[in-house]
Amino acid sequence: MRVRGNDYRVLLPAEDFTPRLTVSVIVPAYGGQDKLDLALAALARQTYPAELTEVVVVDNGSTPPLRLPAVRPPGTRLITCDTPGRAAARNAGLAEASGDVVHWLDSDVLLTPGAIEAHMRWHHAAPYLVVTGYIRFTGAAVPAELPDDLEKAFEPAEPHGWIVDLVERTDGLTDNPQRPFSLHVGGATSVAARLVEAAGPMDDDLVLGQDTEMGYRLAQAGAVFVPEPRARAYHLGPTMRMRDKERIDRVSHAFVADRIPSYRWLRSHPGRQWKVPYVTAVVDGTAGYESVRATVDALLAGTVPDLSVVVTGPWESLERERRAPLTDPGLDLVLVHGHYRHEGRVRLAEAAEVDPAVPYVLRLPPGWAPGEDSLARMLDLCRDEGLGLVSVLLEETADGVVAARLERSAAFARARVVARPGEDLDDVVDEVAGVIWVEGETYAFTTEPAAVTGRRGALRARAEAQAEVARLTKEVERLRGQVGKWRDEAGRWRKTTVELRREVSGLRRQLAAANRAQQGMRAMLSITVKRALGKRPRA
Repeated sequence: MRVRGNDYRVLLPAEDFTPRLTVSVIVPAYGGQDKLDLALAALARQTYPAELTEVVVVDNGSTPPLRLPAVRPPGTRLITCDTPGRAAARNAGLAEASGDVVHWLDSDVLLTPGAIEAHMRWHHAAPYLVVTGYIRFTGAAVPAELPDDLEKAFEPAEPHGWIVDLVERTDGLTDNPQRPFSLHVGGATSVAARLVEAAGPMDDDLVLGQDTEMGYRLAQAGAVFVPEPRARAYHLGPTMRMRDKERIDRVSHAFVADRIPSYRWLRSHPGRQWKVPYVTAVVDGTAGYESVRATVDALLAGTVPDLSVVVTGPWESLERERRAPLTDPGLDLVLVHGHYRHEGRVRLAEAAEVDPAVPYVLRLPPGWAPGEDSLARMLDLCRDEGLGLVSVLLEETADGVVAARLERSAAFARARVVARPGEDLDDVVDEVAGVIWVEGETYAFTTEPAAVTGRRGALRARAEAQAEVARLTKEVERLRGQVGKWRDEAGRWRKTTVELRREVSGLRRQLAAANRAQQGMRAMLSITVKRALGKRPRA
């Protein structure tokens, strides 16, 4: 069964599986002999077969040196690592490990009896999983011996809050999470050994954040990340990060920003370069100087500065002796080499090899130039939809289709793990992540790129835009003032209208009274005339 994205629910691991995989539990330790004794005693109670389990305890320079207690799993050995640091100690244990699965365990973490079995149930279902248990942090005093009932002894305890929140927000990491690798924590996480081999050991140059950085490289190697609530454990006391989160994050972020491109908020600078770029573009450098330059320059001038370009070609074959340049049959290759030799974001390489830690790879035929925002739009589409491949149809010719490809490295790594012999890799990527075709014209790809404005042009345009905004802001304020005057004038008009209405109403009343008086006078006059006529003597 193939997992699409990180939706591991399709695996359906068997409850009554037959254990056959070996597991190496690596326990780095610096001091804390009392806690180590308890951790090893908890490992001795595991329900997973002891003959399939080995435990490697790494003494990272403790004074006095650590020792193995009497209560421990039978396959336990103690080695030393003089290089300070948890990453170095874990790498020393990793070099000694022989298991099919590597289980990281801190020396102050006590596993409940069924924890390793809960991990291994998943690893028997697929060979490319990273499984993390649920750790609870107890403030209880460290006992002299391991209690029979860990829950009764160490509760109430505090959950690993941010892991619980991450799992709940993403429906158990199945709802297209952007950074599922954040689940990789060294306290109680197991990893398929083949993934570790592909990703490489922990980065011991890092001061902090080694677990997360390795989790990122495991994701790049095709890992699926699984939270397993039945793999429970108790951490004796709070972690360093829980005690001082802001200061820990300050140190960690300063280093992991260079190595984890997915942490976009740590890469807010508009132009600087990083150890691991967000995207690498691959361009064939043998297609002619003008064609190569049109493509590479458009990429470098785009809205994605977190980018590197690999220009492929037989650079080692270029002859260094003096010759007439206009008659040199390899002149175009010489021009490409000379034009980009000292550009920091361009690497001239014999083959299209890309650092596996780079999350996205763009393969673009020379002569085709993306628009200024083309790559950013493609990256948004790929990330938001969880796609493994965005193919861009540039043109159709008698020789076939010309296309560009934006590949998500993790999806292709997963596809290579699960592909059957002879199976088309793009078809497998479609199953595990998704493939989509888009029109090049829709994404502003062209063979006639617009002139590159450059940073000064962009600065000038921004200054002009800011000036226009300022002008429009003043105009808005002027119009607001005018509207205020009009409102005042309208208020005066309304007041005058009311007064006029009152005056008209009064005049109407006066006119009505005058009409009534006039009618009364007419009536009296009529009566008087009639009376007068009535008294006149007859002729």
